[in-house]
This record gives sequence, structure tokens and C-alpha cells, in this order.
Amino acid sequence: MYKVVIVDDEPVILQGLEKMVDWNRYGCVVAGSARSGAEGLRIINELNPDILFSDIRMGEISGLDMIAALKSEHRNMEITILTGYRDFEYAREAVTLGVRRFLLKPSKMQEINEAIEAMTAALKERGRQESGSESDQTTQAGNFIVNRALSYMEEHYADKLQLNDVAEHVYVSPWHLSKLINSVRGESFSEVMNGIRIRHAKELLNDPKLRIGDISDEVGFQDMAHFSRVFKKVTGMSPNDYRKTL
Repeated sequence: MYKVVIVDDEPVILQGLEKMVDWNRYGCVVAGSARSGAEGLRIINELNPDILFSDIRMGEISGLDMIAALKSEHRNMEITILTGYRDFEYAREAVTLGVRRFLLKPSKMQEINEAIEAMTAALKERGRQESGSESDQTTQAGNFIVNRALSYMEEHYADKLQLNDVAEHVYVSPWHLSKLINSVRGESFSEVMNGIRIRHAKELLNDPKLRIGDISDEVGFQDMAHFSRVFKKVTGMSPNDYRKTL
């Protein structure tokens, strides 16, 4: 039996999908449901379902971020989105990231049944192929997550960000984000983070009125000694020597 999870903040839709669909007909069983994106992510990571029906905009979580995170960590999961928003560009991006169907609310039972048939057919086909290669959609999802992570790091580099903070922002595990960044950038998280901070530090060193200790703190380092070590590793010279070359 294929495991199904349903995520929607509207109880009538949640209950309707659970009770009105003949899941046995498709070899499926509803393994769990949630009324928020955060709870949905927790249940999905716990149950690792084969099929997901989900609303796309539930306040605290960005829909495209959630899709990318799910397809990246649960590469074989089939997803159908239910939404009340007519947004072609949003739908196109969702399909690019790996969504099987994009249904507008209120959805007809025929549309829901067709979505289930498409998802179960894809699961069966994937089971026959058993390909070990990464799909284009999984790659797209990984690139999406890394780009979102890099944007967040650029915006908050001064906040003494850790890997856990960024992973939480893009809804994946720290281990998975670390792996994605290494795969896409060829660098570790700390190397990318240090590169961003040193780039900004070099800009600040142009101002002779700023003390090096203040610059260290302003770009997110815990202390000046660590800042000096990293700066020299990245640029080949100390912050003071770099300033003299300007």
C-alpha cells in the first residue's frame, strides 16, 4: 500500500480527502494529516510517505520552498498541490520542482482521482525502473534550495549564522543542506559562509576609521583571532596587511 499524507489548513478539505476518496481502490492508505505546513513537514519526515496532497500557502511556510525541500529529501515522493490561488508562474515553477498535479480549489472528485491515478502510475513506473541516477527534478529542487540558502546567508551574514539556522530557513536537515551546498558549490557550508563574510570585511577595511575588531564583529565572527585566521586563509594576508595595500 502506498502511504498518503494530506496537509491543509481547511478542516473541510482535510476531512473530505480522507473520507470521500476510495483510497483502497488505488492501493493507498492515508497514513497521516496536518493542518499547518510546519506540522506537515514533521509528519512527512517521520512517515516518509509515497504521496502528498498539500495546500501551497499556509502562512508561515513558503510553498515553493516546501516543495523544493520535500523533493530534495524525499526524491521519490509524488506531490499534488491544492490551492485557491490562480498563479500560472507559481504553478509552472512548482511543476519544474517536481509537482505532479496543480489543482485549483474547489477541486472536482474527477480531478482528484485523476491526480491519484497519475501519482500511483508514476510510483509503479519508478519501481520498475529502479534508476540510481538523480532526476532532473531532484537536481532542480537541490539548486533551488542552495540558491535560497545563499540568499539568506548574504542577507544575514552579520548575525553569526550557523548551519542549523540556514537549514531551518529552507526546511531541510542540516546534514542535507551541507551535502547540497558541497555538491552545487564544491565547498563546505563554513567555506561559503566565510567567503561571504571576508568579502564584506574587505569592503569595510577600505574605511580607515573602522577598527579591525569592530569589522570582525560586524561581519559575524565570534572573535578577532578567528577573523584574522580565516581572513589570512582566504586572502593570503592578515587584515592589517590587506588594509596597507589599499
